[in-house]
Amino acid sequence: MHIGFDISQAGTGKAGCGYYAHALARALLELAPQHHYALYPGFGDFYFDPHMPLRNPYPGRDVHYGPRHLSRDAAAEFWNTTGLDEALGHPDIVHANNFWCPTTLRGARLVYTLHDLGFVTDAAWSTEENRIGCFDGVFRAALAADWIVAVSEASRRQFLDYFPHFPPDRVRVIHPCSRFTGAQIAGEPPQVLRDRAQPGRFWLSVGTIEPRKNQIRLAEAYARYLAQSGADAMPLVLAGGTGWRMEDFSARLQALGIADRVILTGYVSDAELVWLYRHCYANLYPSLFEGFGLPVLEGMQFGAPTLSSDSTSLPEVAGGAAWLLPPHDVACWSAALSRLAAAPHEREAMVARSLAQAARFDWQRSAAALLALYEEALVQPRRAVW
Repeated sequence: MHIGFDISQAGTGKAGCGYYAHALARALLELAPQHHYALYPGFGDFYFDPHMPLRNPYPGRDVHYGPRHLSRDAAAEFWNTTGLDEALGHPDIVHANNFWCPTTLRGARLVYTLHDLGFVTDAAWSTEENRIGCFDGVFRAALAADWIVAVSEASRRQFLDYFPHFPPDRVRVIHPCSRFTGAQIAGEPPQVLRDRAQPGRFWLSVGTIEPRKNQIRLAEAYARYLAQSGADAMPLVLAGGTGWRMEDFSARLQALGIADRVILTGYVSDAELVWLYRHCYANLYPSLFEGFGLPVLEGMQFGAPTLSSDSTSLPEVAGGAAWLLPPHDVACWSAALSRLAAAPHEREAMVARSLAQAARFDWQRSAAALLALYEEALVQPRRAVW
């Protein structure tokens, strides 16, 4: 097969969508090196990283990079042109991963990764520009894609609720997995933690600081826990960069009286993140909405006991390994912190459950499922679209 694969978000500073594309690309190259791969460092007009693929090359016997553009405008002109199949060298498969979706392919089978539909669930979770861009991509995919790859069953159900015309048998769930391998197990602590948090004696929450991730309610729950626990209270570490609509977050921590007990690391390296997962007392993930929820899975891979929201895809990821809590219930989260802090034996049992649940997710199995989908797509006619 000649496989065209979007890696546009897989450069430095990548988040969930980029990690998914990056790990799948590497797994495909390892599992099926006999195919011809064209990896697209730029894809469409919604997301543009001028440094790709220079900072993140991919090894492989028959790996090539698709067209590279020096500006977003040039990329937009290329990807929206007619005759796109010919310009790309007539690939058999084109796989879109960054929300944007081409509509001018005529021969290639178009596979589209659906990460989530949070942007239509609540307007307060992102900016208008992001909502419009994401919706435009998903809407175009609903019209033009031959197959949808959903990252969770929850995302699959929501997509079909919004786009009931799309054939359900062409929406396939292929789960993300952890990007970490055994070689990355040791890790190193972020500099900001030194002298402020002891290994095994801090709460951790990983994710971009933004409304959808629900750090405000977690901070409120932590303030209650802090008031009840006093000197025995463990600090709270928030690992992640600041996203949109959270400019007042530091002021909110000050108003709650907990700014000196909350450690904001900013964006952390992979080595630092592994250390945090391995040495936290528990991993807290109160998100209001997720397409998948990688920090839950990654934490469990390193044995982190997990308290997770019970919303959307998160029960699917956590299985029976985590305590699942309603994301809007501040009192419930506060009580869970106090209960777990006082129950080290329960925490040890959660470690074992976390490791067992994480072992159910594997990139080789996900890549094999994706290759099977590609093969299935090639023997079936394209969708009748438009």
